[in-house]
Amino acid sequence: MRKGTHPGSRHLPKGMSILHEDDDILVVVKPFGLLTMGTDSDKVRTAFAMLTDYVRKGCAKSQKRIFIVHRLDRETSGILIFAKTMQAKTRLQGRWEETEKKYLAVVHGRCEKKEDTISSYLAENKAHVVYATADPAKGRLARTAYRVLRNTPEYSLLEVDLLTGRKHQIRVHLAGIRHPVVGDEKYGGGKKTGSRLALHAQSIVFTHPGSGKRMAFETEFPEYFNKLLGSAGRQNTDNDKT
Repeated sequence: MRKGTHPGSRHLPKGMSILHEDDDILVVVKPFGLLTMGTDSDKVRTAFAMLTDYVRKGCAKSQKRIFIVHRLDRETSGILIFAKTMQAKTRLQGRWEETEKKYLAVVHGRCEKKEDTISSYLAENKAHVVYATADPAKGRLARTAYRVLRNTPEYSLLEVDLLTGRKHQIRVHLAGIRHPVVGDEKYGGGKKTGSRLALHAQSIVFTHPGSGKRMAFETEFPEYFNKLLGSAGRQNTDNDKT
């Protein structure tokens, strides 16, 4: 595998950092507020478009491509994997159930349970709002495990283990136990929110599509979370790294 030193660094997306690059994959940290890929209303400023420009080093006629393996919501920051070949994409997605994904979330209130696993079926209505249902005929099974890392008078810092990968799964499940993610205007139930969604894809462990080796990557603790949590959040960066 080739670990790049990024000779085309001037084409790196602003606000995005690359954790790893070789002939098969790109592992990046997506900032808050950036789409993974385009929608009908926003087709330009996306991680996909910016990284495509990066691998082409600004040459629009270049045949180099990247391929989307998975996504993060616009409001969620953290680790994303892109493939650099269709074969790598197929291999990664073929073993995606083996991928371990952990998130950090700051939620409203103090969680009574120090750890728990939330299970429900998730469905989406015509307004594109995801909701939980007990009826397996209406939704897809979703499972989210969490562990409380810190409590403050207002908030709890959670380590979240995404056991399945459904749309808005973490946000819906945490709102369902009355601890919505700070900054979640869609599922927060009218609670006072922060300046951004306090949800961050902190770490990922997966099988490399070329070598077959297990690889692990982790990001730094988000500074925004420190601002919300104060000394409790800063203590986490020293004692409870995930």
